[in-house]
Amino acid sequence: MKKVISTTQAPAAIGPYSQAIQAGDMLFTSGQLGIDPATGEFVPGAVQEQTAQAFKNVRAVLDAAGYNMNDIVKTTVFLADMGDFAAMNEIYASQFENAFPARSAVAVKTLPKNGLVEIEVIAVKRLPSAGL
Repeated sequence: MKKVISTTQAPAAIGPYSQAIQAGDMLFTSGQLGIDPATGEFVPGAVQEQTAQAFKNVRAVLDAAGYNMNDIVKTTVFLADMGDFAAMNEIYASQFENAFPARSAVAVKTLPKNGLVEIEVIAVKRLPSAGL
């Protein structure tokens, strides 16, 4: 059974999709851009600022579903320009306290609304007895 996750603390979906879907203990988020949910606009700055905001939005979606950053097992980062990888990676590395999740990072021709970075995650609810 799947459950739709939605929060006003992250930008509303731009199209016909959900912010996240929970299926059992797993949570699949849609990509989050560096958009401030209060204004609906990209945060000022470059890829570092958009990456930080994208992670704020990821956190908001995780929180709405009862998950946290330590529950993330896989991320996918989409960049409008692979030349921004190092700048994105600096902010990315600061977002995790424990072991880093598996990750893919790819350059794409264009992101929605001409964003610089988009981040999606897969999280798994960690059970105390599972040792994860």
